[in-house]
Amino acid sequence: MTLLSLPLAHPRPQPAPPASAHPRVLLAPITVTPSKPLSPSHLKGLLWTDVMYRATRPLADVTYRYSHTTYHPTEQTLGFWEFLDRTRGDTDYTDLTEQQIGELYVDFRGADRTPAAALRPYAEAVADGWVHPAGSRVLQLWSRHYRALGLHDPGLRRYQPPGLDLETALHHLAEHGMCLDQRPVGGPVYLDLTRHGLPLRQLVTTDGRPNYLACALRELLPLAPDFDEVVLLYDSELDADYQLLERVLRSVGPQVRRVAVGRVPIDGQIRSARHGARPDLHAGALLEAARATHDPESVRLGMRLYFVAVLGRGHEQSFRPDLLHQCLKRAERLLRSAEPTGPAPLGERLARHRKDHLYVDPYRLASGLLGKRRADPGLDLLSEVFL
Repeated sequence: MTLLSLPLAHPRPQPAPPASAHPRVLLAPITVTPSKPLSPSHLKGLLWTDVMYRATRPLADVTYRYSHTTYHPTEQTLGFWEFLDRTRGDTDYTDLTEQQIGELYVDFRGADRTPAAALRPYAEAVADGWVHPAGSRVLQLWSRHYRALGLHDPGLRRYQPPGLDLETALHHLAEHGMCLDQRPVGGPVYLDLTRHGLPLRQLVTTDGRPNYLACALRELLPLAPDFDEVVLLYDSELDADYQLLERVLRSVGPQVRRVAVGRVPIDGQIRSARHGARPDLHAGALLEAARATHDPESVRLGMRLYFVAVLGRGHEQSFRPDLLHQCLKRAERLLRSAEPTGPAPLGERLARHRKDHLYVDPYRLASGLLGKRRADPGLDLLSEVFL
């Protein structure tokens, strides 16, 4: 069986959420396809998510769900892997850099679309936990960057399949009047929220290819009912899709929050990874430059100050190495002057940066470290959230 052709299955009834002294929060950020270097835009999203996760954890039971397994079945990933095997044969990817693999990805995006039949063996292998050697190499390199940045690793290299197969997820949508399935007449499958004033959105192509949104539904539909709040962090250019995802998840019970984070322009322009990355502006190069002149703790804190507090949620500011350097210097001063603990209990200091939601707002928290009249944050807060 493959993800492109699965038998109809019925959704299992969801168990009642377990009793908990703390509210339960599901943090579900958009994933980055393991086919390229981590750009400033990727770093921004990852650091926003990390600060939110670590700052909310003292106040709630937080599950950080980030599964590459779930999204491997998309054409973007399977097509790339098939392209590599077809054009590069038995290439050894062990010593390739992210930039070299990223250049191959640019070649793939400029090539003709791969026929669906050619992807079926890859979909079968992915369902059993297989990852292409090029993808494994990129994830290995990303794991090093995560360690250097002090990012929580939610399972970059683990096999984490979604709770529903594709047909079960579509059946759930159909039972709730949210699915327009035209496969019996040779058409695609749509998410249908038109009764809510939202447009039709294709989930599965005519030839059986699921897109990113279909994969997200397979993962989040069975998870969401066990939580009080689901937080979706994503690229602001995907806001229309995430409005649809929010509406579907609200139908199974939890409060759903959308946090759109804008990309980082380079020299005033936002460029997609499909066009390639500048060799000096990716996670590996930025970390190497920063660690050449700053200690590891200052790098971790300074990167968060820049990508979260200075760049903010929007996409107005281009990447500026000089401002990143200033944040690294500010981080050094903060770490030198910080007292062991702050003026109030840690939980109280973190809770100030929530509004009507359970999660702690990364921007409010991080920007508070830069104010001229800021209170001493305390090493306890810096260690818990930023280091």
